[in-house]
Amino acid sequence: MDADTFRDDLRAARDTELSRLSSSKAVYALTGGEMDGDAVRAGTARELAALEPIFADWADGGDGDAAALFADVTEFAADSAGSFDGAAAADGADRHVVADALAGREGELARLAAAAAAFLVLDELAGQLVGFFVGDADRTSADEFRTFRTALGEHGDAAAELLAARCETEADEEAARDAGAAVVDGAYDWYVETLESMGVEPKNVC
Repeated sequence: MDADTFRDDLRAARDTELSRLSSSKAVYALTGGEMDGDAVRAGTARELAALEPIFADWADGGDGDAAALFADVTEFAADSAGSFDGAAAADGADRHVVADALAGREGELARLAAAAAAFLVLDELAGQLVGFFVGDADRTSADEFRTFRTALGEHGDAAAELLAARCETEADEEAARDAGAAVVDGAYDWYVETLESMGVEPKNVC
């Protein structure tokens, strides 16, 4: 299994979930229904702030290339959260898009698969965030979120490539797919439960 195969398999297995997580309704869930630029920044910052300690713990508990990757994404999450909305990042949130599904993952292979899946989900969502700012005629923020999305893709590539190098058996590949699918499932649970709590039908994509 190579990096592209892992992500292609994940997309094929969770196509509906990923399409909804990259919809405007996902932005509505992220912002708590406040569809404005400040709310987008705050929601994104809260998610990144929740990811930072998870990746920091993984960096401390690993070694070699995986530990270096997790250290890099820890810094990326912290810097991006502070840039988008430092106050919101400090406030936190009750539930998170992918951070909750990453917590408690054990073992390097499962953590790499979870990270690769998390960055795939966030990359899909970030595409909708770019579109939000384009529609809002906010060129500066649109460019900022394009840069953010590019970085998400690069970190996802790095995680998927390290994962592929560590999958030596069919059992490893199956475990990686399961770990990745669990992250997408967790993000989809966030999407459904958040929208339902707001009285919004989650299954009609817009």
